[in-house]
Formats: sequence, C-alpha cells, structure tokens
Amino acid sequence: MLRTGSSRTAGLVKHQSIYPWAAAANRLYAAQTAQTVSKLSADLQRKPLFDKILIANRGEIACRVIRTARKLGIKTVAVYSEADADSVHVRLADEAYLIGQAPVSESYLRTDTIIDVVRRSGAQAIHPGYGFLSENAGFAERLESEGIRFIGPPGAAIRAMGSKSESKRIMQEAGVPVVPGYHGENQDAAFLKQKADEIGYPVLIKAVLGGGGKGMRIVEKPQDFEMMLESSRREAIKSFGDDKVLVEKYLTTPRHVEVQVFADAHGNAVHLFERDCSVQRRHQKIIEEAPAPRLLPEVRKQLGDKAVAAAKAVNYVGAGTVEFIMDHDTQQFYFMEMNTRLQVEHPVTEMVTGTDLVQWQLEVAAGNPLPATQDQIKCTGHAFEARIYAENPGNGFLPDTGRLAHLQTPRPSSDVRVETGVQAGDAISVYYDPMIAKLVVRGDDRQAALRVLRKALDEYQVVGLHTNIGFLKRLAQSPDFAAGDVETGYINKHLGELFPQATDPSSSTVAQAALALIIDSNTRAA
Repeated sequence: MLRTGSSRTAGLVKHQSIYPWAAAANRLYAAQTAQTVSKLSADLQRKPLFDKILIANRGEIACRVIRTARKLGIKTVAVYSEADADSVHVRLADEAYLIGQAPVSESYLRTDTIIDVVRRSGAQAIHPGYGFLSENAGFAERLESEGIRFIGPPGAAIRAMGSKSESKRIMQEAGVPVVPGYHGENQDAAFLKQKADEIGYPVLIKAVLGGGGKGMRIVEKPQDFEMMLESSRREAIKSFGDDKVLVEKYLTTPRHVEVQVFADAHGNAVHLFERDCSVQRRHQKIIEEAPAPRLLPEVRKQLGDKAVAAAKAVNYVGAGTVEFIMDHDTQQFYFMEMNTRLQVEHPVTEMVTGTDLVQWQLEVAAGNPLPATQDQIKCTGHAFEARIYAENPGNGFLPDTGRLAHLQTPRPSSDVRVETGVQAGDAISVYYDPMIAKLVVRGDDRQAALRVLRKALDEYQVVGLHTNIGFLKRLAQSPDFAAGDVETGYINKHLGELFPQATDPSSSTVAQAALALIIDSNTRAA
C-alpha cells in the first residue's frame, strides 16, 4: 500500500529551514507521489481489453489489426470469401470463417452472416477496418442493440458525418470554415445552376453521400453545368443509391490536408497532427505524408484546433479524420468531410507520433480514456506512405489483375514498414481493391524521409502484373515534389516528367518477365 504521509516526507518537512534544497525536494517528492497515486488510481479504474475480436475486413488492414491484437494478447477471428480462402489474413488469425462468395455483396457486406460468426466464435467486438461496413451507421447501431461492441464511433456520429450537406451545416454551427456553396435540399436542376452561377465558376458538383471521387464533377463554364450534373447523378445513384448533390466553389490549386483526431467516451478529444494527401489520381490518394510540408505554424495550429472542434460537435468517439481543402497560395482552409473510421494512411501518423492507433481504438472501445493528452502528443520527424497498386499508370491508372509471380519487398526496420495482405503466388482479383501494399517510411526530416522512400522503392520488386512502382519512383525524384510544392493537380501539371516516352526494357526486366512466365506455366501445369 502506498502511504503518502511517510516518514521520509515528514523528515524533509522538518529539515526545510536547515537545508535550502529541502523545500524544493519536498515539493518534487509530493508531486511525484501525487502522480504515482493518480496513475495507480487510473490503473485500478482501467477496464480490461476484449478477449476476442472479429475483424470484418480483409487484406492488409485485417493483417494490421491482427498484429496489434496479438501484441495485446487479444484473440482474433477472421472472415473470408471463397476468393480469399488462402489469404494471409486468414492464416494469421486464431480462427477463420467462410462467409460467402467472392463479390463483396455476397460476403463482406453480409451483416447477418458476420453477426452469426460473432455469436459462434464468442467474439465480444467487431473491428470494421476501412471500407465495407466501417461507415455503416445502421450496422454500428445494430451491434450496439445486440450487445456487440463496434470498434468505431457511434452510429449517430457516422450518420451526421456521412451526409456532406448535414456535416457542413454542423461544422458551420461549430465555427469550422466550410467551402462557399449550396448544401440544401432543393435538387431542381435549374435552381442548382442558378446557385452555381451565383457562386462563380469553376464549381464542383459532389454527391451528398459520395466518397472516393465518385459522383464528383468539375464544371468550368455555365454551358456545361446540366451535362455534368446529369453525369454526377448517374454515378451517385449507381454508387450510393442516392442522387442528391451539392454545389461548391472549386479551388483551382487546392491541397488536400487532413487531421487525425481521436476521442473517448469521457469527453476527451485530441488531434495527432495533420497529413498531406494532395498527390492523387482519379481523385484518389496515391502518396501521403506527415506532417504536411510548407505549412505556416499558425495554420498548423488552427487545423488541429478546428479538427478537434469538429469531433466534439458530433460527440465523436474513436478514430476519425477531418479532411480540409486548402488554397495552395493563401493556406486558407475549409472543411471538406469527416471520415468516421481509421484511414488507409494512418501509419504515417503513427510513424511521426510513436503511437499505435489500432491499440488506441481498442482502448477507447473498451471504455478507457485516451492513452495520451494533447500536450503529451509530439510530432517528430517526417513520414511518407506510398500505395503500391496493381495498375497501369501508362493507361490511365487502370487496375490490373493477375498472379504475383514474384514479390520482394524492402527489408522492414524502424524506419520502413510494409503493410500488406498478399505474398508471392497470390492473385489480385477483379473483386477487390487492387492495392498490393502500403510502403511507409520515416526520416528525421522530410528530405531524409524522401531518401528512405527512394531507396525502398528501388528495392521493391513485383513480377506478374503491372504496378505503379515505376511511377512512384519518378514522383519521388520530381524536383517540385522534393520541394514540397504539392497540390491536387500535381500529376496533370507534370505529365512529361512523370510519364516519359517508353524505352526498350532492360535485360534484367526481360529476364524477370521470362522467369514469371516459366513460374506461371509450371504453376498452371501443377
């Protein structure tokens, strides 16, 4: 038992007048004792983590969650489709259950089947990863009603942030700046065009329930508005089952800057600094970094403060990302949306803050306070994440499919992480996202991190299908990128540099291709 009124304390008090250092030592000891008592009290009140969780996802994010759960002594349950029967996440988990055929609608989106697996396995909670059911408010609420913990935010917060128009209204009330535009209910085409004319061109038409660039159209001049509106609505109804749109001012040289936030059920909310995700293709991120380059210190602070205000405005709990669009020249920023889940690019934040965000999720979902206060969270160094995709950059970044005949990754270290859910011999199918891996690197500063990234990309080898590795190498060597001069139109502005004219393949490339054909032929024959 800890006794605060110990003889040592009394002795220090007794001799304060004799020894000048005694008063300071007494204060220090009293402070340390108070901290120890506080820590012991917190430890006694701390709720235990789950014994077993189910991961309602696949691929690299399922593997990522399993690794942290294993570190914490938590057993894991994987679910898989017929196409994923031999996947890495299935082998890593303590248990695995088949939930359906390859299409996501017949497997990873089957809520009844997944909940049945929870019951059969004895799992206490579900980690949704990202995508699939991670931002399904109805699913989160159903789990709560059935006594299963959802490792994510409350359904009400997901619903509020899932609507672009509703989220912008909430942000305006919370004092978070939003892009000038129309976010109302009137969806008459003539009325929307009138609003676009008032805002001033160029404008951006966005699906209210959109994401991933779907339902998004840039309108440069008034005569194109009706055509672009119809195109946006067609894609929105196909992707989200809802064709409502909003119209906003389009920034011609925008940056995409987002802030990682975390909140608990005890009223605490913090940010873990920002990430820059400006370099994109088809409105989708391809490389991310933390912290954002060339930001003014006062802008960095404002971003963090406004992101926390956004989280508090919807009584948020768990991991979330507040996305802002920022003017490249003025650094004026506006709220864009909030992703109510763990982001694909969360590892760059972990690399510069020394945190494990999945562990934070598990702590918060168990009912514990945040592991750190705002003043305890520090940003040290710089990190990049490059997404390794099976795609053909020379053909509009179209996804590729096929077997990974040969796969060699950089050697992992404290400064290099390879987040993946595949290995040599696995197939990249048409049913799922074509991302092969996330290459995450860190350095003491941005230039050091960039050198680590270039070296790691040089060491990455994939044979059997097209990838974007060559493109990423050229991007990492680009002078403007090295200078941190980034914005969302970067790729289009550097086409000649990033897409040089094709040359004859090297002898090593030819040899690797021949080896891949031989291996594939032998595999098929077997």
